Amino acid sequence: MDAHVTVVGVGADGWEGLPESSRSLVRAAATLLGGRRHLDAIPAVAGQDRVAWPSPLRERLPALLDEAREPVVVLASGDPLVSGIGTTLLELLGPDRVTVVPAVSSVALARARMGWPAESVTVVSVVGRDVRLVVPALSAGRRLLVLSSDETTPAAVATLLTDLGWGDSELVVLGHLGSTDESRATSTAQGWDITDVPRLNLLAVEVRGSGPGWAAGGVLPDDAFEHAGQITKRDLRASALARLAPAPGQLLWDVGAGSGSIGVEWMRAWPSARAIAVEPRPDRVALVRGNADALGVPGLRVVEGSAPEALEGLDRPDAVFVGGGATVDGVLDSCWDALRPGGRLVVHGVTAETEAVLLERYGRHGGELVRLHVERAEPLGSFTGWTPARAVSQWSVTKGDS
Repeated sequence: MDAHVTVVGVGADGWEGLPESSRSLVRAAATLLGGRRHLDAIPAVAGQDRVAWPSPLRERLPALLDEAREPVVVLASGDPLVSGIGTTLLELLGPDRVTVVPAVSSVALARARMGWPAESVTVVSVVGRDVRLVVPALSAGRRLLVLSSDETTPAAVATLLTDLGWGDSELVVLGHLGSTDESRATSTAQGWDITDVPRLNLLAVEVRGSGPGWAAGGVLPDDAFEHAGQITKRDLRASALARLAPAPGQLLWDVGAGSGSIGVEWMRAWPSARAIAVEPRPDRVALVRGNADALGVPGLRVVEGSAPEALEGLDRPDAVFVGGGATVDGVLDSCWDALRPGGRLVVHGVTAETEAVLLERYGRHGGELVRLHVERAEPLGSFTGWTPARAVSQWSVTKGDS
């Protein structure tokens, strides 16, 4: 389909709240697409095709657009680029074939009702997604606006916050923002007592308490993870992540994932970042999944199997971390060959044999080869002494450097 699509934002006040410019676009459409609630709110137009969104939407959308008569207008809630259909259409058709005409977003209305400046607020969408996605944004004193899926979302968030140690947080349910039925109800997370929650709602949260969540510098303490000793410890994790350079939308392979700490931290850095953890041991696979869920990145994909065989068929990565198994035949070659141009590879090793492999790769591809020593102060009789951890050799390289 080569047609141009216009996306018109509609507020909670529906047709009555639309400016005449938006009404004209809607009336002129040969095909009007949208959710059933939006379509039902628009007065009938003779000869106009009205089509409700199919399910699953993304898979069936191209065929739907191919069959649509022009001009095509899409109805969306508020600002179509705030967790809306506008984003999907831009990804599918590109910016040259999509025009967005926004209404006031629910986020803007919520900030106005709460008296929260934009720079003081973090927005998290759990529309059709796991509520645990709020976890990476949690920090004492932070303000969150949570875009809800439905009337069950606020209670689910309250339960999650209470379980994690943020039970003192204040939650405000803002319903039907911008309509004549607008409502507001307030509760703490641990004292949740709101029983009548509108299906259309947005949740404002003032975070209070303590628990896992946002970490200064983006690196969590080791005890935030469940592990059986198989963890890239915080100082080494910070060094590896600085070189892996997490970026929005990019994919990481965490090979020999152990507890999954690198993949978890990568995904927590950006909401759109993706990671695949590859781990052969079932007990550690369970740890990776548990840590991903508990620390707010339930979308981390876990592949149970041994590299390099388990790497076959995976999407090409933008970055690869190898925390174990670098001496296994084919592991580093498979990772290097799969890595996208400009991608980053970081490998850790603690044995002389691994160090020899890394030295050879450093000579072949360049990059940076360092040996990291960490010592921690611990009691030594009645005094304090330094206890050294095992030295770690770290090779990091950007593909294209060689």
